[in-house]
Amino acid sequence: MESKGRIRLLDILRGIAVLGTLGTNIWIFGHLGDLTYITTFNYSGWWETEDLFRMIVLFLVNGKLLGLLTIMFGVGMELKYQQAIRQGKAWPRVYIWTAIFLIIEGFIHYTLVMEYDILMSYGVTAIFVVFIIKRGERFIKRIMIIIGSVHAAVILFLLAVGLLANISVGSFGDVVSLYHGGSWLEQVQYRLSNFLPLRIEAIFIIPMNIFLFLLGVLLMRSGVFSPDEDGKRQRNKLFKLGIFLGLPLNMLIFIPGGAFDLPVRYLFAPLLSLGYISFISIMVEYCKWEWLWRSLENVGKMSLSCYLMQNIISSIIFYGWGLALGGKAGSLTIIMLILIISLLQILFAAIWLRTFRAGPMEFIRQRTVKALISH
Repeated sequence: MESKGRIRLLDILRGIAVLGTLGTNIWIFGHLGDLTYITTFNYSGWWETEDLFRMIVLFLVNGKLLGLLTIMFGVGMELKYQQAIRQGKAWPRVYIWTAIFLIIEGFIHYTLVMEYDILMSYGVTAIFVVFIIKRGERFIKRIMIIIGSVHAAVILFLLAVGLLANISVGSFGDVVSLYHGGSWLEQVQYRLSNFLPLRIEAIFIIPMNIFLFLLGVLLMRSGVFSPDEDGKRQRNKLFKLGIFLGLPLNMLIFIPGGAFDLPVRYLFAPLLSLGYISFISIMVEYCKWEWLWRSLENVGKMSLSCYLMQNIISSIIFYGWGLALGGKAGSLTIIMLILIISLLQILFAAIWLRTFRAGPMEFIRQRTVKALISH
């Protein structure tokens, strides 16, 4: 599971997580910003075939792969922390600049490409977490209990409201019109003019992000990703947690009406993310699909570049100023595009890493952070 000083499984998990975020975001691109296509608010009966295909994909990826990616960010932070300790570098100074870079890059991505950027939220989360991980595991667990309890209470309260009241996500007619017929500059202006309303989710998920970052830290410290027998036992526990608890809770997404949309995405999905960690590790160990694991590993090494790349490609394909496929593609077409864009990213990562040691955005981040630290 290790390759050239890196833990290979981590890169594979990161690669799968990044490709999986496309499986959620592409429905927003494909339906021109209409969020009803990733929720169940507008449905009261059983699913039509077209909708069922979409919901099956969303069941597998929506929140789960984002949760996995968030956990992997925490794992990466722990690796950087341990590296700083070994090299005698000041912490968190060495990572604060990385977090600031993420916020800046996320703002650029939000402005120019997509209003549902996750990098800004990750950057803000990282600034909180860098100070927590120095305090020891007891303190980390205490923070996780507090913040996890508050987050769960809020989500369960919203679940109760959803079950008792007939709520809706509202109308997206103006947004659809903008992405269908508006110019790229008009879309940029829209995102800047509505910055706070469009960033509500990014702010709302910060407590969950902190919890999952810290969970990634603890998983790394406990040896979950280790190839030894103890690591296997811990991953088996995660598998049982994902299958016996996470899987049935996430199946609530198939109940129409919207009441379970928030708890599935923001509370139950990370349970299945843990199951994914174990399942993927078992697959890597026993399925000798070296070409596949190497491909996913390459994407994981270039996760930042690939995340930006997939959203840029999707905007070109679906928005009116591009190929204008938005609102016209059915579920099977969008699923096919998920596969095509994923293959393009895999090919790009493989070709790029034959010549360079890091992806383009990873290289820019490394050079920028080094320059800032040196000054």
